[in-house]
Amino acid sequence: MLIGYARVSTEDQHLHLQTDALKKAGCEKIFTDEMSGAKSERLGLAEAIAFVRAGDTFVVWRLDRLGRSLRDLIERVEELKARQIEFCSLTENIDTSSSGGKFMFHVFSALAEFERDLIRERTMAGLTAARARGRLGGRPRIMPAEKIKMAASLMQDPNISIKEICRNLAISRTTLYRYIGPHGEIRQNQ
Repeated sequence: MLIGYARVSTEDQHLHLQTDALKKAGCEKIFTDEMSGAKSERLGLAEAIAFVRAGDTFVVWRLDRLGRSLRDLIERVEELKARQIEFCSLTENIDTSSSGGKFMFHVFSALAEFERDLIRERTMAGLTAARARGRLGGRPRIMPAEKIKMAASLMQDPNISIKEICRNLAISRTTLYRYIGPHGEIRQNQ
C-alpha cells in the first residue's frame, strides 16, 4: 500500500499540488499538515508514521516535506527501513525499493555523517583554542558571593517563587539548590 504525506508551511499555501501528485502516484491514504517543517510535533506526520505498516511505501512529494534537516530526514527514513517500510520521494525520484534509490539514500546518509563529523571537529578545535587562551568554556562553576546572598534573601520571601528567583538571577534550579538550602540557608560546602 502506498501511504502519502503532504505538508505546507503557511496558511497562504495550498496542499492541492502535493495531494494531486500523491494521488496520481497511487497513494491510497494521504496524511497532511499545515505548519512549518521546523516544528517537531506534526500531527499528520505522526498519524502517517503510526498508520504505515511493514511492506507499505511511505511517499512524499519532495524530500523537504518530511525532514527538518538532512539528519532528521535520514533518521526518519532509517526508522521506516527498520520497520520494513520503503520510502519514495516523487520530485527527486528516490525510491528505496530500487537499488538506485537505495544508493542515492546512502549517499545522503554519508553526507550527513560527514557533516556531523565536521561539526564535531570544529567544536573540538574551538575548545582546544579556547583552552590554550586559558578559557574553559561553559558557565563559571562558582557563583559570586553577592549572588548567593541575594538568592538566600529572595528565598526567605514566600511571595517569590523558585522559578522567579532562578529567572531573575539567571541560574538553574540545580545551581540555586547547590548553594542555598530549601529554607534559604546558605550551604557551607558548595
